[in-house]
Amino acid sequence: QVRLVESGGGSVQAGGSLRLSCSASGYIVSNNCMAWFRQRPGKEREGVARINSPGLTTYADFVKGRFTISKDNATNILYLQMSSLKPDDTAMYYCAVGPARSIRDGGYCYTRAAMYNSWGQGTQVTVSS
Repeated sequence: QVRLVESGGGSVQAGGSLRLSCSASGYIVSNNCMAWFRQRPGKEREGVARINSPGLTTYADFVKGRFTISKDNATNILYLQMSSLKPDDTAMYYCAVGPARSIRDGGYCYTRAAMYNSWGQGTQVTVSS
């Protein structure tokens, strides 16, 4: 069982930055993806960024150029560096872990939340204008 604990959320003014962290413990399959999702008030949960075992990253269009996902394999910590924050980025942010597509299929990460089987409790990010 995987345990994920997010931290780093808070309140910031538009244009500011925050770095989210997600500490992972427990058994994680070798061919995996770690991801950040968010849920804005009144909206469905949506994918923000993903990183697979070799380190390939993918981003939702609405965060490209502003957010960077990374991970420290030695400590099993996933990060999300968020810059140029907008009020529309206000949301609960969740980290998640799940299997990646097979190596034969390129090892890419799934975008759908349903493909991730371990979730953290979330950390709130509030961006004021």
